[in-house]
Amino acid sequence: MTQAPRWRRRKEARPSEIVDAALGAFVERGYAATRLEDVAARAGIGKGTLYLYFSGKEELFKAVVRQHLLPALAAAERRVETADGPTPALLAEVLGTLIAAAAGPMGAIPKLVIGEAANFPDLARFYADEVVARGFGVLRALVARGVERGEFRPMDPDAVAPLLAAPMLLTALWKNALEPHASRELDTATMARTAVELLQLGLLPRREEGP
Repeated sequence: MTQAPRWRRRKEARPSEIVDAALGAFVERGYAATRLEDVAARAGIGKGTLYLYFSGKEELFKAVVRQHLLPALAAAERRVETADGPTPALLAEVLGTLIAAAAGPMGAIPKLVIGEAANFPDLARFYADEVVARGFGVLRALVARGVERGEFRPMDPDAVAPLLAAPMLLTALWKNALEPHASRELDTATMARTAVELLQLGLLPRREEGP
């Protein structure tokens, strides 16, 4: 059966399709060089139709972040809030999931923000508030949980959260900026597992030294 053209599909699907097209255009061209005409062409619609859903490129970029990044953060928040198992295992699970996500298409978004921050400070501020602050919040909650339960040694969750986030940023930048030009690929699964092991060793209570 022949698939109907995108512009004939149900109206409710259009915003999501436009956002997916915008992500592809932003990754390929960068934020500054992407025109709304490019996004509309990818989505199979006219530019005028795009304006029915989004007022401009900045709103479209924010929609990309909300559709492709925030669901993963929301899932991590729910997991931390509802988990009842040991915190070290929960930390490994959450970090592993987020690092794997950073290796996928959504990992292009941090690279875009970093590259465009100087010219588009409002977008950088939006990303810092909507993504980074929430991500740090998840990691702070994990550390605080472990400290409170005696599973981690006493540490400042605010100081630890950025260190826990570092493997995610490295993965995103490597996969979307460096790896195409590097002589080797980054084994993100092995890196995620190793990073979690190292971070856990730093968080677990120190054993009493023998005589």
